[in-house]
Amino acid sequence: MANSTQLSAQHQFVYKEPGRFAGWPANGGIWHWEDEILVQFQIGAHDDSGGGHAISREEPSRQILARSLDGGETWAHEEIEVRPSESTSIDFAHPDFAMQCNGSRFRISYDRGKTWIGDYDLPEVRNKLTSRTDYLVNSTDDCHFFLSAKEERVQAGIQDRAFCARTTNGGESIEFVNWITDNIEVRSVMPSTVRISETHLVTALRRRHDTKQDDGTRLSKNWIEICHSTDNGTTWAFLSKAADTDGGAGRNGNPPSMVRLKDGRLCVTYGYRSTPYGIRAKFSEDNGKSWGNEIRLRDDARNWDLGYTRTIQRSDGKLVTLYYYTTAANPEQHIAATIWTVDAK
Repeated sequence: MANSTQLSAQHQFVYKEPGRFAGWPANGGIWHWEDEILVQFQIGAHDDSGGGHAISREEPSRQILARSLDGGETWAHEEIEVRPSESTSIDFAHPDFAMQCNGSRFRISYDRGKTWIGDYDLPEVRNKLTSRTDYLVNSTDDCHFFLSAKEERVQAGIQDRAFCARTTNGGESIEFVNWITDNIEVRSVMPSTVRISETHLVTALRRRHDTKQDDGTRLSKNWIEICHSTDNGTTWAFLSKAADTDGGAGRNGNPPSMVRLKDGRLCVTYGYRSTPYGIRAKFSEDNGKSWGNEIRLRDDARNWDLGYTRTIQRSDGKLVTLYYYTTAANPEQHIAATIWTVDAK
């Protein structure tokens, strides 16, 4: 397995503006077409006075896009343009297709995110949806969605449970398929899913469980868990634990971004919200059953307010990992990209 001594990495700014906070690309989404990369994230006024996320709650914030045409080397910023849908039928296999999910709604694009169509409704379940963007296109009419909903039985400060849904009629109807995890008390959210074969799916999940201590306080554990389905999403089972995401610091951990590489390995990236704060990665050579040594892409962050990675593989095999970050030299949270490789197995 690869280790940190084999890492070659370069870091780029994607969005950095004085007085501004930029964050949470995993809440927006990432899309790519060969070496054209598009990422969505939130921006607002920077305010580091409250002890929480360093974004002002008094001033408005908004979502924007950043696009690279050269595999993440340079970036341009774009506003999000949305127009109403004229048809309920969706061509998921369009070569320039993109889809963005947020809560109970989603929108689509047929021009690589230059314009968006929507919003459409996601399937109703018992409780409020808390979905982000994770989907697998199967054909023109067929698409898997990997979503989440509020679950009051979760023993964590934030209560979500991940599930799989599917359409086979171009989005005319989207049906609930199954819950991805069976432990209802443990938070599961923000899946990141890859297809191994026609029937085998593997997903990485953000997990959290809070336990009450003898002194009345609560201990929060946060980690990344791997589940898989061998019947194309109908049923799911635990596969492995990939990583801890805050070392017991109680900072709500971080979501995973998982990609299947051209050589068949899986790569998972995530922010680490304990010291040393930074961005980390692991590889699996057996479809997620086990994971190799942790690789520190960066460990120079100023504090815990970071991460929410999204990762893609370029045409030359290099990985591009995007995230939000803060350092002593650049304390205002910004969006950064690390272009990196490790020695081949």
